[in-house]
Amino acid sequence: MPVHAPHGGQLQDLVIRDSSIKSDLLKEAASLPSYTLTDRQLCDLELILNGGFSPLNGFLNEDDYNSVVSDMRLSSIKNESNGQGLLWPMPITLDVSQETASKFNLKDRVVLKDLRDEKPLAVLTIESIYKPNKSLEAEKVFRGDPEHPAIKYLNNIAGDIYIGGSIQGIDYPKHYDYVEFRKSPTELREEFIKLGWDKQHVVAFQTRNPMHRAHRELTVRAAKDIGDDGHILVHPVVGLTKPGDIDHHTRVKVYQQILKKYPEGLATISLLPLAMRMGGDREALWHALIRLNYGVDHFIVGRDHAGPGSNSKGESFYGPYDAQDLLAKFENELPIKVVPFRMVTYLPDEDRYAPIDTIDTNKVKTANISGTELRQRLRDGTDIPEWFSYPEVVKILRDTNPPRFNQGFAIVIDSSKSHPEQGEYLSFALQSSLNQFHGSRRITKLDSSYNDAFLINELAKAGSGIIIPVKSDYSNIVNTVGKSNTIIVNIDGEQDSHNGVFSLNQQNGVFELNTVVDDIISYLKSQGFYK
Repeated sequence: MPVHAPHGGQLQDLVIRDSSIKSDLLKEAASLPSYTLTDRQLCDLELILNGGFSPLNGFLNEDDYNSVVSDMRLSSIKNESNGQGLLWPMPITLDVSQETASKFNLKDRVVLKDLRDEKPLAVLTIESIYKPNKSLEAEKVFRGDPEHPAIKYLNNIAGDIYIGGSIQGIDYPKHYDYVEFRKSPTELREEFIKLGWDKQHVVAFQTRNPMHRAHRELTVRAAKDIGDDGHILVHPVVGLTKPGDIDHHTRVKVYQQILKKYPEGLATISLLPLAMRMGGDREALWHALIRLNYGVDHFIVGRDHAGPGSNSKGESFYGPYDAQDLLAKFENELPIKVVPFRMVTYLPDEDRYAPIDTIDTNKVKTANISGTELRQRLRDGTDIPEWFSYPEVVKILRDTNPPRFNQGFAIVIDSSKSHPEQGEYLSFALQSSLNQFHGSRRITKLDSSYNDAFLINELAKAGSGIIIPVKSDYSNIVNTVGKSNTIIVNIDGEQDSHNGVFSLNQQNGVFELNTVVDDIISYLKSQGFYK
């Protein structure tokens, strides 16, 4: 089957389109007002510029925004087959503060700059400046739960004013990592032609997690299901994903190893610089349209695809098959075909994987390792069997997720309320006591004036133990290092030793340093930091 046309019929690579006027745009940009993009806006702009968001050629104006929020369709571009607006489920908006918006007027031309190096990437011609109904956007697009990460972003981070307009492309954002895998839709389509896949079938696999043997098995089966000429595009997201996800450097190293495990000529990889919204069914439709632009004709949609899990009450934000149901609703408008994710499980007696829906689990022995169990095995250094993951993959994960006894930690001594000198005394006592243990962990004491959460976390990630007496708010340290790797010591205050909170107390007017030091050491041993 020939590679399908992009969504809307034409690939909107704005840098290629405007390459003949690049020098003119750069000259003009020198005298234009500018706006420096946020991380998420930079991801969005890259996919506008390279055509990944075709048919968009800019950030949504007010009419298109309202139509996308309410109907999942663009008002400015029609579907020739049914006369309705073209499908587009996710608002792509340039959100700014009221103060920033007040500097611009309709028809102004504004240079959009990369926040990392101030490089001019595009020129935006403003078509609309508008105040969105964020409550409606939250309800319609993300179903309204205030705990949804996209709604938190919308309410707590996103600017209150949106600016819409068309874009002229100057250049793509510059990347320095994994450049050979960062393929634009134009480049990937050209690769398919070189590989001879342009007349065959290609199924895309979306992921924001490391891949293991089961993922390799299910993608191979998906390729077989679409025909003898089926191929696989491993297409992981390396833009912005769910908070707490494994970093993209670790994941890309894993994907490179997984790629070697496929039969020759079956699979290729390309990295997608997408800022995910974790928008469940709408996001799944969005993902499918993006993959259509990248030149594939099949797309694997999994259980709870792009869902952020559950809220604090344990209620799922999305149903397990909402994404597949929404895509089925629009199948007549989608040239790309959905391949439902078939969960596979390991059969130890036969040393093979099989789709779980093809076996009787009451009669056949199965084995699996959950994500929670995997994290626990990484944490305590216990074995991860080869039937679950490849040794090369496990090594990468262990390098970046060391077992507990190789992890760093922070001991925060809160002396903000009284007796600041005791915080200093305890720091010295802890440093001396902990440095006497065998092992490579270095115990470092920082001055009370030092409260840089980022660098403290970097030391912890490198395996150090950091002792920090503090005289001000320390919540940023806890949030950055993580509660499980942070110990709090109060002075004559609250104690909850089971959760790593201790108190340096007085006995007959004398602070009992030895007692709290012993308690902290016992806690560190119980948590696996010391054997």
